[in-house]
Amino acid sequence: MSEEQFTNISMVVCLSGLIIFMGFIIWDLGKQSNAGKFGTAVLFLVLGLGVGGFIFKNVLVEFLVLKK
Repeated sequence: MSEEQFTNISMVVCLSGLIIFMGFIIWDLGKQSNAGKFGTAVLFLVLGLGVGGFIFKNVLVEFLVLKK
């Protein structure tokens, strides 16, 4: 396994773990603040958009910049 392959695999695994952990943090934040179902859904929507933006940026870089 080359260093590039190891880096790509570890980035996917570590970032996936971080995103899952952030989801747990958002759920715990909604639970501790007594936000209710709607408040927790809003927390996931708003804070999840940041994660979605990060993933979308990486997809754009893969397809638009690196495919040339």
